[in-house]
Amino acid sequence: MLPPELPPLPALTRAESDLVDRYLEVLDLLGRINPARTSDTYGGFRAAQALVSRAAALRDALALMHERGESQVHAATLARALRVLDGERRGARVTVPPEPSG
Repeated sequence: MLPPELPPLPALTRAESDLVDRYLEVLDLLGRINPARTSDTYGGFRAAQALVSRAAALRDALALMHERGESQVHAATLARALRVLDGERRGARVTVPPEPSG
């Protein structure tokens, strides 16, 4: 049985696509660093090291958008792209988990 087909990505400029990709990379690394959701320091340490270059790539994606005259962020469109690319689950790893009930 095949998994359900994902909705199509909205039309994005190349710079918007780079922005979304770089943002998700940073988000994934922050999720790996989150001390409330990890079990070892080495994985967090490695993610923190990688975060420096990924944050710079995110900055560069935003700078490129600005240089190309893309001065407005179309939040609704980019949010749809993030949802298609599992951004909600990936973003949840950055938050503090709820306290266990009981």
